[in-house]
Amino acid sequence: MTHDPTGAAGPATPAHPESRAATAAHSESSPAPAAHSAPRATTAAHAEPRPATTAAHAEPRPATTAAHAEPRPASGRLPLPALLALATAVFVTSLTETLPAGVLPAMSADLGVGEAAMGQSVTGYALGTALTAVPLAARTAAWPRKRLLLTSMAGFAAANTVTAFSSSYTLTMGARFLAGVAAGVAWALLAGYARRLAPPHLQGRAVAVAMTGIPLALSLGVPAGTFLGEAAGWRTAFTAMTVIAVVLLGWIAVAVPDLPGEPRGGRAPVARTLRVPGVLPVLAVTFTLVLAHTVLYTYVAAYLDHRGLGGATGLVLLVFGAASLVGIWFTGRHIDRRLRALTLAGSLLFAVAVAVLAVPAAGTAPVLVAATLWGFGWGGAPTLLQTAVAEAGGDDADTAQTMLVSLWNAAMAAGGVAGGLLLDGLGAGALPWSVLLLLVPVVALVTGARAHGFPARK
Repeated sequence: MTHDPTGAAGPATPAHPESRAATAAHSESSPAPAAHSAPRATTAAHAEPRPATTAAHAEPRPATTAAHAEPRPASGRLPLPALLALATAVFVTSLTETLPAGVLPAMSADLGVGEAAMGQSVTGYALGTALTAVPLAARTAAWPRKRLLLTSMAGFAAANTVTAFSSSYTLTMGARFLAGVAAGVAWALLAGYARRLAPPHLQGRAVAVAMTGIPLALSLGVPAGTFLGEAAGWRTAFTAMTVIAVVLLGWIAVAVPDLPGEPRGGRAPVARTLRVPGVLPVLAVTFTLVLAHTVLYTYVAAYLDHRGLGGATGLVLLVFGAASLVGIWFTGRHIDRRLRALTLAGSLLFAVAVAVLAVPAAGTAPVLVAATLWGFGWGGAPTLLQTAVAEAGGDDADTAQTMLVSLWNAAMAAGGVAGGLLLDGLGAGALPWSVLLLLVPVVALVTGARAHGFPARK
C-alpha cells in the first residue's frame, strides 16, 4: 500500500504520505499516502488555508496578483467532481504499485525470472518515489498544480503501457521505477491540492475524500486486477491501468480547477523544516507505523498459510479493505476536531489486531475480527499523518509533506525487505510479534507529542 502513502495511504500524503486527510496515506500502498502506498504531500503551503490553530501555525495568504489568486469554493460546499478526480488519481497510484502482487506468478513466468525477483517490481516502485519525491517537488514547486498533476498521470499512463508490452525484465523494472517517480510527484501535491479546493472548515473532509483511493485500490482494485489478469493475462491488467489513466487525464482537464504553485524560492529547506517543532515526531511515527503495516500486509498470505488458513486469504484481505473504507470515512468526519485521538486510537486498534493474530490457536473468526480492527485502525492513517505534518510544518508544510512521502515509501521498501528476512530467518510466526514491537514507539511518540505534532484540539 504505497501504497500508499500515501493512503487512505497512505501516506498521503502517506498520504506518499498535506491536508487534514492528506496529512496522510498506500497502499499501501501507498500512502498514499498512502497508502502503499501512499502517503502524499502538500505543494502549495503559501496559498493553502489552514484550519483554526495557533497563530504560530497560521498560513500566509497568497499574493493578491492574478497569477497567485486563490479561487474560493462556492457556497461553502465540497467540490465533489474535482475531489473524486483526485481520489481516482490516488487510486491509480496505489493500484499501480500493488498490482504486481496479484499477477506475480504470471509475470515472473512470462519474463523468465523467479517470483522473488519479480516481487522487487514493487520495491523498485517504492524506491522511485522515495528517492525522487523531495528533489522533484523542489524543482516543480512553482508549476501550476493542474499542469503538474496532468504530467504525473501521463507518467503513469506511459509506465503502465511499457510494462504491458515489455518482454524484458530490465525494461519492466525501469518502467516500474518511472511509475514510482510519477507517484512521488503526485503524492507531493494531491493532499494539498484537495485541501486548497475546499473551504477551511471542510479541508480535512476534502483530503479524506481524496484518500479514499487507497482503500479502494486495496479492497477492489487488486482483486479486480488479479481476476482480469487470470482471465485475460497480466498484460491486459496493466493495459487497463493505462486506459484508466488516459480517461483520468480528460477528467482532470475538465473538472479540476487550476491553482498556482509556489513563488520562486518559496520552498523551505529540509534542514530548517526538520527543526520546526512537531515535524520530526510526525515523520518518526509515519516511518515506524508504515514499516509495521508493510511487514505484516506484504506477507499476510504466508502468515495465514503458516496458520493453516491459506484458503481464507482473499476473504481476510476483503474484510481488511472494507474496514479501511469505514475507517477513512470515520476519520473524514472527525479529523478536524480529533486528530490526536484518532491517531492514537488507530494505532491501538492495529496493536490489538496484531495481538489477536499472534495467538496460535485463533481460528478463522478471530482472524477476521483482527482484520476488521486492523483495517479500521489503518484506513485513516494516510489522512491523519498528512494532516498532522501539514499543521506541524506551518509555513514549511510543503517541504514537510514531501519528506513524509519519501519516508512513507522508504518504509514500504524497508518493510518488504525486513518481512522477508523475518520470514526466512525466524518463520512466519515471528511477524506479528515483530509488528507489536514496532507499534510500542508509535503509541509512545503520539502520546508524547502533545504540544506539537499531535496536539489536542481545544
